[in-house]
Amino acid sequence: MEKEKLDVLFDLWLEKATADPDLKTELEKIKGNDDEILERFYRDLEFGTGGIRGVIGAGTNRMNYYTVSKATQGLANYLKRIKPEGASVAIAYDSRIKSDYFSKSAAGVLAANGIKVYIYDELKPTPMVSFAVRECGCDAGINVTASHNPSKFNGYKVYGSDGCQLTLEAANEVLDEIEKLDIFADIKFEDFYTALNEGKIEYISKEVEENYFKAVKAQSIHPDICAKSGFKLVYTPLNGAGNKPVRKVLADIGIKDIIVVPEQELPDGNFPTCPYPNPEFREALEVGLKLCEKEKPDLLLATDPDCDRVGIAARGPDGSYELFTGNEVGAMLLEYIIKERLVLGTMPKNPVAVKSIVSTTLTDAICKKYGVELINVLTGFKFIGEQIGILEQKGESDRYIFGFEESYGYLSGTYVRDKDAVVASMLICEMAAFYCEAGITMTEARDKMYSEYGVYFNKIDNFAFDGALGMQKMQDIMNDLRSIFPREINGAKALSFSDFLTSYKTVFSTGKKETISLPKTDMTVIDYEGNATVIVRPSGTEPKIKIYYTTVGKTFGEAKELQAKYSAVFSDIMKK
Repeated sequence: MEKEKLDVLFDLWLEKATADPDLKTELEKIKGNDDEILERFYRDLEFGTGGIRGVIGAGTNRMNYYTVSKATQGLANYLKRIKPEGASVAIAYDSRIKSDYFSKSAAGVLAANGIKVYIYDELKPTPMVSFAVRECGCDAGINVTASHNPSKFNGYKVYGSDGCQLTLEAANEVLDEIEKLDIFADIKFEDFYTALNEGKIEYISKEVEENYFKAVKAQSIHPDICAKSGFKLVYTPLNGAGNKPVRKVLADIGIKDIIVVPEQELPDGNFPTCPYPNPEFREALEVGLKLCEKEKPDLLLATDPDCDRVGIAARGPDGSYELFTGNEVGAMLLEYIIKERLVLGTMPKNPVAVKSIVSTTLTDAICKKYGVELINVLTGFKFIGEQIGILEQKGESDRYIFGFEESYGYLSGTYVRDKDAVVASMLICEMAAFYCEAGITMTEARDKMYSEYGVYFNKIDNFAFDGALGMQKMQDIMNDLRSIFPREINGAKALSFSDFLTSYKTVFSTGKKETISLPKTDMTVIDYEGNATVIVRPSGTEPKIKIYYTTVGKTFGEAKELQAKYSAVFSDIMKK
């Protein structure tokens, strides 16, 4: 953007952006600093299927009162068009900086547009907005969160009437409405508390909350196991929304010995002890792990700030604590649910499990053993939610038993359409207590699983392509890979090549092409002998290519060594 246009835009914001005093203070501070002004105003925050996300602050490229209000006005115009007789929206928010403020701002915009708002009276986990959308019969949902990003970020997720995040088609329609708006002149707004007193905004009832907790606890396989197991837990909500809900559910199922990491217990969007509050990474769990050294629990449990992901570390036979990957927890939960429901006689006919295609293929072996249908979907939990919706439309929702993705998201039950760390925390603790009663640790249970199916080693490599030519370089690499790819690695021959952009899978032993039923996307999957798989796809949000490896060995060391050989080959391809 030209400097003159930037200066005009900056002066306009300096004059008009008066709703939040923090914005004027920030703008005054950067006045005359061309680099800082450019960073804040060179573009608008992009509205995609996940809504918007960005650094909190002043400007069109920041999360603030005006960008949130503009997105909400666009959503309101879309809802009024598709449901002119009157629409309603459910809203939730987490512990992030200004999350409560942004959620109330969004509610005020909706109320001013004649749209009924149901909002939680305090921070709640992400799955609880998905639940509220369906339970309250709403046409959409909003969740103000940036999930597990650093503290300077916030975001705004939009859900459809089915409780799933917006489809691409719906998101594009909302975007069309947003782009018609002037950020200062076209936004309707009503004071939150005035609208609340007039009944245009309503707090979500405690009955709805209790119904959510009932639905969560209904997913328990052995509801009495925790109370009698003597199971001990250290839990950290990472200063997020999980503190009350997770502790309530765990207390309800009988876990009495819960020690909460004190530094990370209360909501705090600054995340002072974990700058990157993502339970996938050891750094976020360091404070909890130190407490484990003192308290010696059976398990460390960590939920991210919006409580839709959960990570664990379990005590091994030697007393040390090992972090489990999302793939390991997902596979263990899947087998635990299948085995115990079969024992109890509660398994439905023709059961279905769902996972993202980049998640471990260990689940294929587990499902094959027990006769469970496994459905692979594209990356993003909304695609798992979509499969639940398809089963529900057929009157077969009870067939769904479990869904997960490798990025630490899990869901048992059909009461929501998003990953849920509350139910996952309950089932993980129940599973750990079950093994504790059987006299084995979680690490021993994991090793037992690997001894039966083989050790599946999963790893992701990320390759960044920055700069003006970065996107073109990524496209060139993907195009080249489709015509020239490794036909053999370490003596293992390629068995098939799947191109999700053309929707065809080529099986080399027969030369036949099979149709891929999943939506078109820029991704390739190469299957090799020995159950090895390499998935290559550009990131949907960043200028990088991600490569997902699965290798299988008799031991962890063997599988890891094999993965390194695959990684070396594909790393060379990325650097050409």
